[in-house]
Amino acid sequence: IDPDGFRPTVAMVIMNTESQVFWAQRSNNDGWQFPQGGMNTDETPLEAMYRELREETGLLAQQVEMLGSTPGWLRYQLPRRFQRVNSKPLCIGQKQVWFLLKLLDDNVQFNLKTTSDPEFRDFRWVDFWYPADNVIRFKRRVYRQALTLLEPMVDLG
Repeated sequence: IDPDGFRPTVAMVIMNTESQVFWAQRSNNDGWQFPQGGMNTDETPLEAMYRELREETGLLAQQVEMLGSTPGWLRYQLPRRFQRVNSKPLCIGQKQVWFLLKLLDDNVQFNLKTTSDPEFRDFRWVDFWYPADNVIRFKRRVYRQALTLLEPMVDLG
């Protein structure tokens, strides 16, 4: 956690060849989101992204093409009710580097159970902008910001 209280993480927008994006249902609640996860202290954002990609979706680096990433960190704050006030240092939110990935083969098999505590229980393909209005409310601003920065790298035609 940085001195401002933000945990460094990565987030992934995974597209199929129809320019739809991977939208996943969390295991521990009814929320849906893009894959994301924390960075280890010895990892670059790119290394963390490929590790999280494998852990959360079962995909390997050679199954995707990286189309680009956001420049620098995008931040969002957690509502107070989600902040772990007894944890030190206090984490007030996340700072993220977002990556845009394209599947090389739409017939790839996702494996959401690569760990003993899977992040997701289900997924579906949705239009590129759908997540910006359907993620939990406190993440909507950062989702819009990330998708706006990543959209020029996509052929939505």
